[in-house]
Amino acid sequence: MCGFAGFLSPDFTNGERLIEAMTRKIAHRGPDSEGSWLDAGAGIALGHRRLAILEISPAGQQPMKAESGRYVLVFNGEIYNHMDLREDLERAGHAPLWRGHSDTETLVAGFDAWGVGQTITRTIGMFAFAVWDRKERTLTLGRDRMGEKPLYYGWQGEGTSRTFLFGSELQALKAHPSCRLKVNRGAVVQFMRYGHVSGGQAIYEDLHRLEPGCIAEVSVRQPDVAITSYWSAAAAVGQPRTTKSPVDTVDALDALLRNAVQRQMLADVPLGAFLSGGIDSSLIVGLMQAQSERPIQTYTVGFNEPRYNEAEFAAGVSNYLGTEHTELYVSDAELRDVVPMLPEIYDEPFADASQIPTYLVSKLAKGSISVALSGDGGDELFCGYDRYRQGADLMRRLNGVPRTFLSAASAAAQAIPTSVWDKMLAPLREVPAGKEPNGQWMHRMADYVASGSLEDLHQQLVSRWRRPEEVVPHGKEPPSLLRTLAPPRGGESDAERMMLLDLISTLPDGILTKVDRAAMHVSLETRAPLLDHRVVEFAGRLPMSMKLQSNQSKWALRQVLYRYVPAELIERPKMGFEVPVGIWLRGPLREWAEDLLQPRHLSNSGFLNVHMVRQTWAEHLSGRFNWGLQLWHVLMFLAWQNSTSHVSEA
Repeated sequence: MCGFAGFLSPDFTNGERLIEAMTRKIAHRGPDSEGSWLDAGAGIALGHRRLAILEISPAGQQPMKAESGRYVLVFNGEIYNHMDLREDLERAGHAPLWRGHSDTETLVAGFDAWGVGQTITRTIGMFAFAVWDRKERTLTLGRDRMGEKPLYYGWQGEGTSRTFLFGSELQALKAHPSCRLKVNRGAVVQFMRYGHVSGGQAIYEDLHRLEPGCIAEVSVRQPDVAITSYWSAAAAVGQPRTTKSPVDTVDALDALLRNAVQRQMLADVPLGAFLSGGIDSSLIVGLMQAQSERPIQTYTVGFNEPRYNEAEFAAGVSNYLGTEHTELYVSDAELRDVVPMLPEIYDEPFADASQIPTYLVSKLAKGSISVALSGDGGDELFCGYDRYRQGADLMRRLNGVPRTFLSAASAAAQAIPTSVWDKMLAPLREVPAGKEPNGQWMHRMADYVASGSLEDLHQQLVSRWRRPEEVVPHGKEPPSLLRTLAPPRGGESDAERMMLLDLISTLPDGILTKVDRAAMHVSLETRAPLLDHRVVEFAGRLPMSMKLQSNQSKWALRQVLYRYVPAELIERPKMGFEVPVGIWLRGPLREWAEDLLQPRHLSNSGFLNVHMVRQTWAEHLSGRFNWGLQLWHVLMFLAWQNSTSHVSEA
């Protein structure tokens, strides 16, 4: 795992100094070594920061040139089947004289033999790369199928200073003097809804994020970026359903997951895993321990609020499997120390409060390992989130009810004050500590009822501010992937549709971004075996009955898990990686939040509805509402703005 940056420009003044400045900004992604390659005549500069995982000798140094001299590559990630690709090259007589055993060397040799596109389709891995074709004078960017590794790009500057910038993080691009940044107001609206910027746009005008499964080509003579898709999650999960028996299906899934985990355990440095005690992480650790002669090192973070604490469950799984387990309980002091760092860690606005424990568990793990496997992806692939079942149930109940009636009923429910709903529902519905009160919950349910389609409902389900244009006046939310995806295919259930929507948007733009930035800030590589594209395609072929059975989610995944960990250690209501952000904002983080939410700071932001935010804050402090998640979005945006105060508004 590494980081890279570069630029393509007819103006190559101070090229070496500039590429060093860009890569210096992402030194945390690769603290082991650095390198650069420049061709002033072609106007191209490539820079790399290395975190040595495979082939830790100088034989793995980047940028790396192909044996033919045609291609020069910078690469971030891992190719898990690269030794298989070497065998293919050798059988075909295309193998170079290998200098070492790094996957980067395998990849660039593949480019020489098969071309960039064909090589990438042969890979199993997570990656982002930039490769310069010296013969065609063309730059090609690529990103892995699921979006585990980030890659930003865009043209900046004017005239002869016009420059194409690219890199693993935005802060690398910002180090180039041609980068004149303006915040995209529409992207801020989108951020307030989801807590991250979604799709192919970045938070800044004219800068973009290469989407998963895509390759982009650009050159000075052809400056329009040509993007092609080499793999699609929608196509992968849209295949005909398997007709195998449940027993044969579980056997096949077990074998595939064992292989995926085995491939991802390849490293020349210490390796371990994150363990929450839930289904996904317990399965990954169980598969790791079954294929290891030594105890796997596992790590978890706990909370002092019982409603949110899974550390005791992780300890139970660890004790059963015999792992070498380390846990950390988050203290108020650690909270206060980490929060000011978040804008630096996530150099684009990001507001999933579990980013805090994700950073802390990464830091904890980095004390003794350099690679950590995780269970990310299980919910989206095997119907893990409650919203899939609940959303499908709601759509079924509302099917055939006139839209005008639903809109009227929703309006009537929201016309009743939340305080009245609180009193009416108190005998019927107990509110757990830290969760939203009944009246607030009822107004949210009323919004769901008014949804005009499954896509509308799903968008509401994954939104924090359900009307974000009210929070960001004069902003217009850009089209979302959730709205522009192709119509459902025949036979696709509502739950499957929502899983796909999460797979192509919430997973790469939210969860995987969270993990990548948190872990790479401490120079820790993370790997997700459930996101091996072979597993994704296998899950896509499963009928819904093998994912959701008798209201039990992840049915097939559970059957595999129970071969390694007893059910009694796992079966409990799903908690997810939730954090008590509402409680924190009334407690240890109140002073920090109060300072950011001062009226003058809100007004100086230039983006936010001061009255609405202040009212929301007051309601939250009163205890009559729990707006912790919504306020976290506002606070993360303000903190990010403060860290980039030189940037102008679009």
